Amino acid sequence: MPYNFDEITIRRGSGSVKWDATPEEVIPLWVADMDFTVAPAIQRAIQTRANHGIFGYAQVPPAYYEAIVRWFQSRHGWTINPEHILYTTGVIPAIAAALRAVTLPGEKVLIQSPVYNCFYYSIRNAGCEALDSPLVLGDDHRYTINFADLEAKASDPRCTAMLLCNPHNPAGRVWTPEELQRIGEICHKHGVRVLCDEIHCELIMPGFKFTPFATLQEPWVKDAVVMNSPSKNFNIAGLQVANLIVPNDTLRRHIDRAINLHETCDLNPFGIDALIAAYNENGDWLDELNQYLWQNFLALQEFVTKELPFCPLTPLEGTYLAWLDVSRLDIPTTKIEASLKETEHVWVNSGTLYGQEGFLRINLATQRSRLLEGLRRMATGLMRLSHDNSPAY
Repeated sequence: MPYNFDEITIRRGSGSVKWDATPEEVIPLWVADMDFTVAPAIQRAIQTRANHGIFGYAQVPPAYYEAIVRWFQSRHGWTINPEHILYTTGVIPAIAAALRAVTLPGEKVLIQSPVYNCFYYSIRNAGCEALDSPLVLGDDHRYTINFADLEAKASDPRCTAMLLCNPHNPAGRVWTPEELQRIGEICHKHGVRVLCDEIHCELIMPGFKFTPFATLQEPWVKDAVVMNSPSKNFNIAGLQVANLIVPNDTLRRHIDRAINLHETCDLNPFGIDALIAAYNENGDWLDELNQYLWQNFLALQEFVTKELPFCPLTPLEGTYLAWLDVSRLDIPTTKIEASLKETEHVWVNSGTLYGQEGFLRINLATQRSRLLEGLRRMATGLMRLSHDNSPAY
């Protein structure tokens, strides 16, 4: 059945961070949250749970694990042993637990900037230091990996873990099997544990294919940790449910201990039922969502080409987060973000949040009419700033 992603939903007053933390007149294209009603199966599951009328402590049932195993097997050809699954309240708590299990304070954790801002916080909170191997921006504005630099950084004796983002936020890359293989080989060679954040794994644009890190046919894969969740893919982040897949028995015990020590070991009943419903979906809603997001990106691409030719756009392979190069304005992007929000009433994220100056991150997961209005406001603001600053472009 077709789903109406164009339907405008009013979310102000619902306690939504994206909307209620945004002034009334501002279009929010910032935080990674979608403006689409969730799949009907998830709505029904939540309504059924609400009708139950009792919301005490929840026990995670066998159906929870069965749904995860079934989904990833049918969707991605990844056979997961249910005994390897640890649940927690979100991917960030999962990252925190994994870091505390595999690193010691003072050690280094490898990242690839620009990257999700919470990576920096989680590493710092674990008492570790972020060791950056920056992605390389090509002439086509597509990011690639500098494997020589990655290996040089991985060889640092203080480097004991790598936080890998696949698909990559905000660079929009869906890493190929060959790229993942090379990352895994380098990390294995230097004793660096791979902690792979795959939270956007279902948000894949047409023509691209997601490869779970755990499906690489190498013995060292069993020592990696994969973290995923239906939260981004099915728009249920507020229900706070995520999983770690940890084949290594000893490591799994250590991570389980970290989850319990930091008291992120209990799920709420709505999150449990929403995950089961999401992963028991046949995928139609998700497939249509990705098509809609892709059309949004094409609309953005066309708009930028016509109205902002001095702002190159990074190709989008996965996620719903576009990455716009505004470096030719030669204005700090924190200033651009603030100006657009205050003067043009549109809110996007500054690239400095993700470790790269000169870029803006734009959330495409909204109704196309709202996106286009936000883009028109952005264009007005960026043209004004370029005129005021008189950049050479």
